[in-house]
Amino acid sequence: MPVDPVARTGTCLTLDDGRSAVRFSRTYEHPVDRFWRFVTDADELAGWFPSRPEIELRPGGTITFSGDPHAAESTGHVIAVDPPRHLSFGWGGDELRFDLEALEEKRTLFTLTDILAAENTAARNAAGWEVCLAALDATARGERVEGPHAGATAPWKEIYRGYVEAGVPSGAPVPVLD
Repeated sequence: MPVDPVARTGTCLTLDDGRSAVRFSRTYEHPVDRFWRFVTDADELAGWFPSRPEIELRPGGTITFSGDPHAAESTGHVIAVDPPRHLSFGWGGDELRFDLEALEEKRTLFTLTDILAAENTAARNAAGWEVCLAALDATARGERVEGPHAGATAPWKEIYRGYVEAGVPSGAPVPVLD
């Protein structure tokens, strides 16, 4: 069996309502109020999210996604907002949920759940989130990063291959491979 070159931190799961999702949880050394800006401020999001989302931060508000070299500009809608604990919105048919939990010593537990429009996108999306969250990890540590589209330096293909080999549902078109 080949050695996995990159750790996979996402979990593929089926929600109680039967929808497929991928979920990631990480703990950050920032208070929840500060971390809230990482998931709601367009300038902060531009450093780690796949595109630059401009968010009208209210239920039913519009989100405009731009700047992704692999996707056209698009819009979505805010589903729910509970500052500084929860934000969910629609994006490209998926539902993204950002949940923040304040921990001791000014730390935050961050959980990203990508509820998938199609189960066969699980491996592709999970690999993409790994790259994006690596950029968020670095940004949260105060390091300067190129953002989620780090080009040839991002081990996206290896991560994707690892998810596929682990049996995570795949088969959806992959813009950088297809």
